[in-house]
Amino acid sequence: MAHGDYARNYMEDFARVTGLQPVSETPRRYLWTDAFAVCNYLELFRAGGDEKYRNLALRLVDQVHHTLGRHRGDDPRSGWISGLSEEEGEMHPTIGGLRIGKTLPERGTDEQYDDVREWDQDGQYYHYLTKWVHALNRVSRVTGDPKFLRWAIELGHVAHAAFTYLPRGNERKRMYWKMSIDLSRPLVPSMGQHDPLDGFVTYAELLLTATQDFGYPGQPGLVEDIADMRAICQGLEMTTTDPLGIGGLLSDASRLIQIAGRGGQVPAGLIVTILEGARRGLDAYTRSGSLDLPARHRLAFRELGLSIGLAAAETMPVWIENTPSLTNREVVLGRVNVILHYLPLREHIERFWLVPANQEPASWTDHRDINRVMLATSLAPEGFLGI
Repeated sequence: MAHGDYARNYMEDFARVTGLQPVSETPRRYLWTDAFAVCNYLELFRAGGDEKYRNLALRLVDQVHHTLGRHRGDDPRSGWISGLSEEEGEMHPTIGGLRIGKTLPERGTDEQYDDVREWDQDGQYYHYLTKWVHALNRVSRVTGDPKFLRWAIELGHVAHAAFTYLPRGNERKRMYWKMSIDLSRPLVPSMGQHDPLDGFVTYAELLLTATQDFGYPGQPGLVEDIADMRAICQGLEMTTTDPLGIGGLLSDASRLIQIAGRGGQVPAGLIVTILEGARRGLDAYTRSGSLDLPARHRLAFRELGLSIGLAAAETMPVWIENTPSLTNREVVLGRVNVILHYLPLREHIERFWLVPANQEPASWTDHRDINRVMLATSLAPEGFLGI
């Protein structure tokens, strides 16, 4: 079976089991997975021209906003988490942020923190919000409808305002990892390693779409948010041995190269720093032997994040060649060529997780939705990797 056929099968199954098609009154929505899914449906539409997939992408956006943009059914609060009226909320569904979609309610103000239980409790994650902003941006460019861009910008602004803060006696802002559903209090105050980078890249992408694709001048709020994230990024250690994190670095580097290729402003040296962090991470990860373990000891979605990032790396040389104005162009290309030595890992990861027997252990079934969607993204990555 061809990669595109696998991707279609996985995404059609995802629509069925999560209540997207046929439509369920209680759909199962999870923000990270749904962001990748929207991009996948857009790519299936682009590749084959079947309006069914475009319509699934738009329906998924609507379901996410009406599920994760509103309070949980087991919450005493009701309505839009932004606090807007029903009518205003329909016009601005992202202006209060979006819930993660975890199985358990968020930790209460009088509830003791439990680092294990917290993973299953609801709230808002910044790096999930940036994924959804990216998905909305992709929808706006594919459909030409500016409302999706407006929703993306509104979400970017509210996320930035809620998650960034200036510590007392410090001149540089930092970020919270996890916030409450109403964005009124931090649930996990530590900062995600790559959250500032995600924010910088995502805001720069929005600015480019707003000014170039839709002709919206200025955008002072985005410019200020970009400056904030650029400052937070300075001096941060990018290296990680987490395959999902490495893949995220490669995806972000690819988006920055594309932004530069379309005339956007990219800080000198940032792409080199990201690629060097990814290279060091890849070297350590491949030496760890993790990819030699049986399926029951592996997490597919984390490995598939790396596979998606390697797909991004594969496209970088063409973008670099077509961007003569790119700062440190030859140095960037040299770093990319080193990364490309690890490209066989992509096929290794995909082939492993396409084996039906490797989809039987709990390590797969406990995360079936996200695993299938990210496997589909790896097999047909252009929808997610574009800007």
